Amino acid sequence: MKLVAAPNALKGSLSSFDAAAAIAAGARRARPDAEVVELPIADGGDGTAEVVCRARGGTFREVPALDPLGRVRTARYAWLTDGTAVVDVATASGLALLGEHERSAMRATSFGTGQLLRAALESGAQRIVLGVGGSASVDGGAGVLQALGARLLDDSGQDLPAGGAALRGLARIDLSGLTPRARSVPIEVACDVDSQLLGEHGAARLFAAQKGASPNEVEELERALTRYAAIVERDFGQNVRALPSGGAAGGIAAGLAGVLGARLRPGVDWVLDALGFEHVLAGSSLCLTAEGQLDSQSLRNKGPLGVARRAAARGVKVVVLSGSIAPDVRPEQFPDVTAMFSICSQPSSLDQAMSQARLLLESCAEQVVRLFGAAATSARPELPESRA
Repeated sequence: MKLVAAPNALKGSLSSFDAAAAIAAGARRARPDAEVVELPIADGGDGTAEVVCRARGGTFREVPALDPLGRVRTARYAWLTDGTAVVDVATASGLALLGEHERSAMRATSFGTGQLLRAALESGAQRIVLGVGGSASVDGGAGVLQALGARLLDDSGQDLPAGGAALRGLARIDLSGLTPRARSVPIEVACDVDSQLLGEHGAARLFAAQKGASPNEVEELERALTRYAAIVERDFGQNVRALPSGGAAGGIAAGLAGVLGARLRPGVDWVLDALGFEHVLAGSSLCLTAEGQLDSQSLRNKGPLGVARRAAARGVKVVVLSGSIAPDVRPEQFPDVTAMFSICSQPSSLDQAMSQARLLLESCAEQVVRLFGAAATSARPELPESRA
């Protein structure tokens, strides 16, 4: 019997590597004879570069970069053997880099991410993949473009300050100082959501509040991004307003697609391709995946859903293990998932559950594999006794 443990990270408690190890330990306890393959995954969010770098034998390169509030820190990107650079937005521009009281969607910038891209381009990268989950900014990728040498100018020809709020005054985008190769090297954006730039399910209205924006500021950012989209369309002929996944990372995806011609794709699909998921899955009876929370967001390009879709297409049953399952989640929303289980076995506080996440995940995986094995055994037809 072959099983694949392909979990996403459980945010705040387990990395995808730790989650895979926990699932594998539980599976082996249930079925010591089973072949269990650990395949940590990501979906374009934080950890994407590390997952792919480890699997593909790459290395990390460190670069000084600005955090979302303009403070210098050391960030890094992955360098693969084929000349591909993999950059996580969260490394330099992530929300996790800020304290709760520091969150400021109006002035947070993606400039540090642009510095990483520039370093990769200047090091000779043949392709860049940008994982865009976990950002602190809602600036449409303006900071990225500024770090690459673009100038975002107001009516008087002055450079706009950092942050999404400043885009209200955008008059034109000048690419004359853009770093060489920024428009010739292929850039792929691995998106962890499929939300668009503008509207109710856009970068501002759906995500800005969790990045520190008040209700009034959310609407200010919506107007600023609307202005930004209009200038991008006028100057570059690209309508990014309703571009699928354009709202990822505060609109970084839309900005890079509209100005630099970047290609957007679901992050989990890019990661699974990079990991050779179908090859690993071959011959498997069961795939166990995991996520911190199963909710409506899980329908928007998240890791477990991508795993389930591709495994089910090859006839492999998929079980999702989750820290919690929202009350409104219904099985019919996840047609490729065989079953889903919360790993929490008894009432507990969030802090308790997160501190015990490894043990809970391991225990739940063990029970699932025991149940799967029992079901498989009972489904086998009994052979008649042979008679001499």
